[in-house]
Amino acid sequence: MEIVSEVRTFGGRQIRLKHRSSTLNCDMQLSVFLPPQAEHHAVPSVYFLSGLTCTDENFSTKAGAQRVAAQLGIALIIPDTSPRGDEIPDEDRYDFGKGAGFYLNATETPWAKHYQMYDYILDELPKCVEAQFPLTDQRSIAGHSMGGHGALVIGVRNPERYQSISAFSPITHPTQCPWGEYAFTQYLGGNRDAWKDYDAVELIKAYGQVRPIRVDQGLADNFLEEQLKPEALQAVFDETDGPGAIYLHEGYDHSYYFISSFIEEQLRFHAHYLL
Repeated sequence: MEIVSEVRTFGGRQIRLKHRSSTLNCDMQLSVFLPPQAEHHAVPSVYFLSGLTCTDENFSTKAGAQRVAAQLGIALIIPDTSPRGDEIPDEDRYDFGKGAGFYLNATETPWAKHYQMYDYILDELPKCVEAQFPLTDQRSIAGHSMGGHGALVIGVRNPERYQSISAFSPITHPTQCPWGEYAFTQYLGGNRDAWKDYDAVELIKAYGQVRPIRVDQGLADNFLEEQLKPEALQAVFDETDGPGAIYLHEGYDHSYYFISSFIEEQLRFHAHYLL
């Protein structure tokens, strides 16, 4: 992994990197925040998955997470949201293709060659960053919107890899909303049973969940009813009696103003299980 840029902030290092991904068959960029404690010993990490149209820079520049991460001694690993490059297939819409990888492993042509974000986040990325930086094998996973969907799915399916899971405004039930239905049809084909492997509601309904989950949702979110469906996630939390909680916030929307308002609560939630 090659360092592209680095700045100091809150006593730590905010680093942007690039590397060749064998999983995605393209060059990828990502951001890493190392807290000041990493200069003396290995630290745990929170992986943050961003939403539609975002890159690794949205969270690193807008969320204001570094101050609290530096206090807690937690690294932040912030990948891109999809494969990138001139050779990557795309479509002329914001909710599919580049910037909209949906954190799944595509099976359909032409997407399958590059759109393998599930494997990239789960396997290749941790191996790369943990080989280069002083990180322990204690990880948690978080995300926003499409990235909240990714965090829930990857965390629920791999409880041995993550200590805790959180999400802002996640797409909780993508098999039943327009964003998910379009993307899953293109990436995974028409077999809706195969889609359930990437739907947090369906996964928890089928297998339960053992890791603690925190979800923060703004009630002034313009995507709330049509796309996000937190009530479906709450229903499976209630049915399975697992360690999950949804916090509803009056007046907050879908933006990084919302994320920056509650990122401290989420990071302290993860710290309880990581430290």
